Amino acid sequence: MTIHETLVSQLRSSLKYFQATASTFTEEDSGYAPQPELYTVAGHVAHAADSVDWFVEGAFGKGWNMDFEGMIAAVRAVTSLAEANAWLERAYEAAVAAVESATEEELLASIPDKRIMGGAPRYAIVNGISDHSAHHRGALTVYARLMGKTPKMPYS
Repeated sequence: MTIHETLVSQLRSSLKYFQATASTFTEEDSGYAPQPELYTVAGHVAHAADSVDWFVEGAFGKGWNMDFEGMIAAVRAVTSLAEANAWLERAYEAAVAAVESATEEELLASIPDKRIMGGAPRYAIVNGISDHSAHHRGALTVYARLMGKTPKMPYS
């Protein structure tokens, strides 16, 4: 398996696992949050999507967007789970496209903007994406339990 195939497989698995957890919720659940200051269900999915875009832009684009307040505001504006899920799919497909279109040398090259990930190789964002998405899958699992729902097993 090539490095490209390995990274794409990891991204596709991360999306599949996230979608399995998110499928526990209906559109009517979009606005649920256990506390007012926390992300809603739709907000968690939107934040995961935005973060995938952020990692790709940080490694392959203009660099790391450090306007976290602006990104949080954009995510909080998403009130539809369907909209958030569509964003998540687009974000992962853009990540796959970035990996597939990069040469091996580009994947192994250091991230130019060293403010985040300290100059790690570009391919390291795939682990960042997977780890961050897993974190928010876990939060959504807790939300589901608080709502009396049983989340799906993501690995089946």
